Amino acid sequence: MLTAVRVFASRLLGSFRRKRLDAEIEEEFQSHLQMLADRFVGQGMTKTEALRAARQQFGGVAQVEEELRKRSGLAFLDLLWQDLRYGLRMLRKSPGFTVVAVLTLALGIGANSTIFSWISSTLLNPIPGVTHTADLVTVMRGERSDHPTPPFSYLDYRDLRDHNRSFAGLLAYHDDFMSLTGVGKPERVYGALTSGNYFDVLGVHPILGRGFLPSEEQPGAAVAVISYALWQTHFGRDSSVIGKTLRINRHPYTIIGVAPPEFQGCKAGLRSDIWIPLGMDRLAWGANRPEDRATFWLNVLGRMRPGVTGAQAQADLNLLMRQIVEHSPDAHRGTANQITLDPLWRSPFGVNAYFYETLPMLLGLASVLLLLACANVANLLLVRSVVRRRELAIRLAIGATRAQLVCQLLVESLILGLAGGVVAIVMTFWTSGRLAELVPPNTLPLTLGAHVDDRVLLVTAAASIFAALIFGILPALRSSGLAVQTVLKEEAGTVSMAFHKSRLSSGLVVAQIAFSLLLLICAGLFTRSLENAQYSDPGFDPSHVLVASYELSPAGYTSETYVAFDRQLIAKLAALPGVKSVTLADFSPLSFTIHTDYLEVGGYVPQPRESMEISRAIVGPDYFHVMGTSLISGRDFTGADGPGAQPVAIVNQAFVDRYWPGQNAIGKRVKDDEWLTVVGVARNAKYRLLTYPPEPVVYLPLYQTYRYTQDTVIHLRALGDPQAMAFAVERAVHQMNPDLPLFDVNPLTVTMQMGVVFQRIAAVFAASYGVLAMLLAAVGIYGVVAYATRQRTREIGIRMALGSERADIFRLVLGQGLRLAVAGLAIGVALSLVLTRFLKSSLYGVGATDALTFVTVAIALTAVTAVACYIPARRAMRVDPMVALRHE
Repeated sequence: MLTAVRVFASRLLGSFRRKRLDAEIEEEFQSHLQMLADRFVGQGMTKTEALRAARQQFGGVAQVEEELRKRSGLAFLDLLWQDLRYGLRMLRKSPGFTVVAVLTLALGIGANSTIFSWISSTLLNPIPGVTHTADLVTVMRGERSDHPTPPFSYLDYRDLRDHNRSFAGLLAYHDDFMSLTGVGKPERVYGALTSGNYFDVLGVHPILGRGFLPSEEQPGAAVAVISYALWQTHFGRDSSVIGKTLRINRHPYTIIGVAPPEFQGCKAGLRSDIWIPLGMDRLAWGANRPEDRATFWLNVLGRMRPGVTGAQAQADLNLLMRQIVEHSPDAHRGTANQITLDPLWRSPFGVNAYFYETLPMLLGLASVLLLLACANVANLLLVRSVVRRRELAIRLAIGATRAQLVCQLLVESLILGLAGGVVAIVMTFWTSGRLAELVPPNTLPLTLGAHVDDRVLLVTAAASIFAALIFGILPALRSSGLAVQTVLKEEAGTVSMAFHKSRLSSGLVVAQIAFSLLLLICAGLFTRSLENAQYSDPGFDPSHVLVASYELSPAGYTSETYVAFDRQLIAKLAALPGVKSVTLADFSPLSFTIHTDYLEVGGYVPQPRESMEISRAIVGPDYFHVMGTSLISGRDFTGADGPGAQPVAIVNQAFVDRYWPGQNAIGKRVKDDEWLTVVGVARNAKYRLLTYPPEPVVYLPLYQTYRYTQDTVIHLRALGDPQAMAFAVERAVHQMNPDLPLFDVNPLTVTMQMGVVFQRIAAVFAASYGVLAMLLAAVGIYGVVAYATRQRTREIGIRMALGSERADIFRLVLGQGLRLAVAGLAIGVALSLVLTRFLKSSLYGVGATDALTFVTVAIALTAVTAVACYIPARRAMRVDPMVALRHE
């Protein structure tokens, strides 16, 4: 206390000295000004004219004002430095309070910085290594879709690229898996076929060699650019790699460049390792897609010219697209040809399509948690201010102003906030990389390596300062409004002051309980939604099913040898001990691998601008029997549905309801490459996300429908544990072709977890925030009730001396806490009824105002607050009235 008095006395003395020095400067200025004015009077001017002329000629006013400003700034910095030193000294004297406050803030700030690090890496920087990403847009044809497919043919893209007036460049790409040989063990890598201007439009410059030339977009240019990671792992960072050869899908390519380390391609969240020109499609895959205007297989990005708006660019492309459709109507029949532009962060391709709603929602929940942490620390500061009231009163008594006192207390809050931010950043260095761990095993080359960058540091610093103001301003204003005379007396004002302060503390606790209830209800809704999705009927039986993938086209198989291989493999796998049944397909359910095609439906006339892009699955014989999906009518595919047989198809019930409502689908036709006759109607099943409603699906027989670029997925139903069959399946495949890699070997119950991955992320973090919020609320209400009870010790002693029973005291204290809880619950329920409606689109099988969730959470939070109030209530009922009165 004496130290505090000396500090403030020194500060006041320093202030007096600065004022005296400023007065001397002003006096000297006035003296020089008067001398100059007297000189002008001697030249015949009046006194007024002379003074005006002196002021104009002598620049002392500006000089003095500048000097005063400098001194004021120095004085402010000096005061700020003193406040910082004093604040650190006071916090060091209360290590328990400091540690609790810093850790509480670190939890709130760390939750926000973690989510923001994910937002920074996925939404704000969707394709790292690209310059001026704000100028880049995704070009889409048709409306936004939950399952978009590449929207352009090469010929359409070329016409748009060459004739538009709004873009500095349009690039096209098609990403796919490739078989890499010639550099060690054969490997399956993810790569892209790109237009010749790919690297130029993106502004990416290879660190070795060069990018593609426009002329290399044509067939015959067997060149490749490899990623930095591939250069490291396969070529040992050999600087002479340019000109070397590697084999992609069995064909030799010359390496002409190495991409920068940060560049991973232009599909957000997916890593590419090889880029080759579009013209090599025929050589690499045996396809002829660049020459077919009706084959839509390319994604398109555009860099807009300076000064061009999105609306202008979209109108420009739509005009060109109408001309293209008029020129080639047959190639665009059944397709939606309206062009839309999306910024990269909202691109429907890549992980952003699923994260741009989930992550901002989680950031909102984290912000509520930060407010709870601020309320908790504010209550701690209010309690601490009572201990420091005599110190604060003495400072006011010796001349400190209330503004100086508020400034000092806010500096202490700022120290706490920044310390919490530092701890939060340390936590974020670890938590930012945990996003990928929430994603189950899958076939996608995901790159979700979020990290702490400059944006995260800046936002964390801003959140720390904002939090310091939030939790520091009310305690500072309340603590500085002291009645000095009352405080400096004995303890006369203790009870009234404690009651006055407890009202603010009680208000903060009510806010904590209300926000805690909101977070817990959100957590409950997300948890119930996840549970409903996981236990919903997907339309097939995933138990005891093993899935494993292989790809034949890069190994040189033709359509004839492809079918022969598949037939032999099914027979070989079916003969394995422990196998109940087996089939093949070109996708795995609920793993984002099902395809779509533009189909024509017999007897159905599309509406204007209606897209006929429909989900399409290629499946082997007995697929529905193996998967446990019942057929409503008709038959399953058999081994006889092969080349030369009648082209057939099976549709699901959603397809019938959409295109042939109330009609018998058996015998009707759909057109893919040719007209197919429907021989069966299958029960609806979910193949994209468990939370999506059933969508129309057309199934094509594997032996009739050879796709050059498709993976083939084994679906094997085992009698026991499917994982135990993995080695036997791999051995059977390698007996037929020892060089054919088998990948993504997992039980179907594991891979289908991708169908609820975003619900799981939301549920995990909402539940974590809810638990933390409940703990903070419990600590807050315990602290307020315990503090208020301690301040009422004399009152409790008097009550007991006058005859109150211990049970009466217990009910008195417990009732005080429960009243706060009831008020918080009432506000929290009202708040939740309003805000949870924004979660409606993210929930599955549960309403945004689900009564069961609201009631359960309210009861649980009431029980927790009752326990928090029980401890101080028990302590109060054990007070000895004689000891209490003697102490007072």
